[in-house]
This record gives sequence, structure tokens and C-alpha cells, in this order.
Amino acid sequence: MTTLMPIFTTPSQRCNFLQAGPARVLYERLMQPELDEGALGEARSFLDGQLAKTQELPCDVPTQPEALLDWMRTAAQRTTEAYGQYLQARRQGAPRRYFRNRAHALYFLRHVAPTKLVDGAWLYGLLRHWQEQRLRPLLRTYLEELGDGVPVMNHVVLYKQLLAQHGCDELAELEDGHFLQGAQQLALGHLADDYLPEVIGYNLGYEQLPLHLLITSYELTELDIDPYYFQLHVTIDNASTGHAQKAVQAVLENLPLVGDREDFYRRVIRGYQLNELGIGSTAVIAAFDLEDEVCAMLERKREVATQVHSDYCRIEGRTVNEWLSEPGQVRAFLEALQKRGWIRRDEDPQNSRFWQLVQGDRAAMFGVFSSYEQQLLHDWIADSWAPARGRGRPRRRPAAASTEQAGGLDDEAQALHAALRALPPQQQASKLIGLMSPASHFTPAGLLATRLFNAYLQ
Repeated sequence: MTTLMPIFTTPSQRCNFLQAGPARVLYERLMQPELDEGALGEARSFLDGQLAKTQELPCDVPTQPEALLDWMRTAAQRTTEAYGQYLQARRQGAPRRYFRNRAHALYFLRHVAPTKLVDGAWLYGLLRHWQEQRLRPLLRTYLEELGDGVPVMNHVVLYKQLLAQHGCDELAELEDGHFLQGAQQLALGHLADDYLPEVIGYNLGYEQLPLHLLITSYELTELDIDPYYFQLHVTIDNASTGHAQKAVQAVLENLPLVGDREDFYRRVIRGYQLNELGIGSTAVIAAFDLEDEVCAMLERKREVATQVHSDYCRIEGRTVNEWLSEPGQVRAFLEALQKRGWIRRDEDPQNSRFWQLVQGDRAAMFGVFSSYEQQLLHDWIADSWAPARGRGRPRRRPAAASTEQAGGLDDEAQALHAALRALPPQQQASKLIGLMSPASHFTPAGLLATRLFNAYLQ
């Protein structure tokens, strides 16, 4: 029997096949533990440009800040009513609204990752003003995004674990637009002193409860993907005591009593509108095309797989190496594999010889495809075939242990405590704040710093 020999590429051979665009470059520059003046200047120019774009956007925020609380509660009620209608339709047999299959859901998790991995970053710069009572609602929101230093509650830790569990943590191929929202959040966080109204306004928009969050959580559960990260946001963004209510409170408590109140509120609204720029969650979901994703993934593999397959295997008169020798042939190659019976669409993928080479510890191409890439292949082959619940996903290796279980953390904790003891009291808070930045709050040292910093707000 002829076989397709490995390898397209191994996970360790992945590389960035796209040249980084300006949003991604700024994003990565602002995710460093220490920033230079050049990075802050670039962030300022970027943020000013983004704010200028908001002037052309429609806005539903009331013109009078006193109306914000009713506006927020009315919007939350509309969301819950729309979600109730969604649930009723599902009970009556309507299909999932967002995710056709697991591959679609994992695509979503991966493509929104640059935003989720800086969750709360827009509030970071306010930490140095922890003694300002009027900023307390915002500070509490930031600390809750950080899980108050508890790893199993830290939003970035949770999302990193979710990505790793499903092999979605390789973000090299994401396009620049997926980094724009995250770059905005980081820029606001590092320039909060100069953009306080915009920070407050952005927070007002981001912390409202959106319908897509509720539907995403529901449909991930159906697809056997842990929805906890999204469920956590549903509860903490509530309109009664959660982040949505704190966001309105922050606007009202920071409106100036002396000075240009109208200009401050106008800047709040511009910050709110920043939420409309970039690629949103529903746009990511709508952009998914399974076959296009499969072909793009295999095309990236092709670039490092040429000449590694044996020549004795021919598909439609051509060797695998010949099929992979030039760009743009992947789709035709897949069609040839189907014609030869190597891939049998609309059936259990186990019936396809190609899938048997990909999946399983003894498969010829074991380790070549990540869990996410296997899911793409699996769901593309299966297509209309409907597996029983609990089937329909590739077997995964056990997830890596949490970083909190790694060795040496006691030493790091002792080192931090020693460093704090060596500092005068007025500098100890600054030391902790530095470790609570978007670049490090999810690390063991950052988590400990967050727990220690909590005492300042008691």
C-alpha cells in the first residue's frame, strides 16, 4: 500500500509567514516589561489617529451623563431579552447561530486572542493613582480582571490555558487587524495620565454586557469547549453590581466640578467609540470559511515540506513533492486526494486514509499538526457527517501543568518579599505596580504582586 510520507512541518518549525503590520508591531512593543520613550511616542501618535477616526462613527451614548445609568440598564435588558429569544429559538430546533463546528469555534478563540490576552490593559496606568478615591471603581475593575492575583481567576491565565488546551496558542499567522483592539488597550493603559477621559469612556463601552458573549458561552458548551472564561465575564459585567455598573459610576465620579465638564464628557464618548474600531467578535465569526482555513494552513505547511516526501507515492500521476513544489496547488491536491479515495468527505474521518496518517500516536504524520490544525482537517473531511456527542474531535495530549505548580516559585516569592523589605514604603507600591503590567501580571511574580497590592485598597 502506498502511503503519504511526512512531513508538512512540525509545531517547532512554525514561523511567521506574514510580515508584521503596524498594529502588531506596536502591540508587541507595548507588551514589554519596560518601555522606552520611543514606544510611548508611537503609542500616542497611534491613539490620536484612532481617536480621530471615531468622529465619523455613530454613537448611542446619551448626550447627558446623568442619563447613563438608565441607558446602561436599558441596554442590558435588551441584551437579556434578545438572549431569551435566542434560547427559545434553539429549543425549537434552530441551529447554532455562531459556530457550525468545533473548528469554527477554535478559529474564533484564536483570532480574538490578541485582545483577550491584554484583558483590562486600558486601566493599568491608573494603578499609580491608587490613593484617588474617585478612581477606585476602575482600580477594582482592573484587579478583578487580574483575578485579584488568584491564578484560576486571572483572565489572561484562563485564556492562555484555553488556547493551549486546544493547540490554538500559535498566533504568528494572524493578520494585523486582529491586533488593533489590543494595541488600543495597551496604548490607553500606558498613557492613562494624558487620556483619562478616553480611558473612562473606553471602559464604559468594553464593560457593557454584549449579546455575543452570552451566545458564545452557550455554543462553546455545546461543542465541549470549556466556556468558563466567557461565563466569568457574563457574571462580572452585570448591570447591578458588576463592571458595567462600575463603569457608569466611574464616569459620574470623575466629571469635573471645576473646568470644562462638556469637553471632558465629549472625550469620554470618543473613548467609548474606540470600541467600534478593529475587528470585533461577530466579524471574526462571520469571516470563517473552513475550506479556506484548511488550504491556508496546508499552504503554510507546504513552504517547509517540499522534498521531504518519498517519490514512490503518486497522486493523479504526480508525486507529493511535485504537488507541494509550487504555491497555489493545495486546493487541487486536496481534490486529487478525494478523487483517489484518500479523503472521503461527508463521512467519519476515520474512513479516510489521509486522516489515519494524521491522527493517532502511531500515525505516520504524528506531531505534524497541532490540535487546532487537526480539528480543521477533521471538520472539513466530516462536513455534513454528524458525530455523536463527545466524538468529532481529535484526541489531545493532557494539558501542561499550571505555572503555579512549577518548581522554584517559593524562591521567587521570597525574592520579591526581600526586594520589598529593602525599599522605603513609598517605593514598595511602585515595585508591585511594575509587576502588574499587561506584560507580567499573569506570571507568578505578577500574581503575587497583585495579591500584595490588594492590601492598599482595603
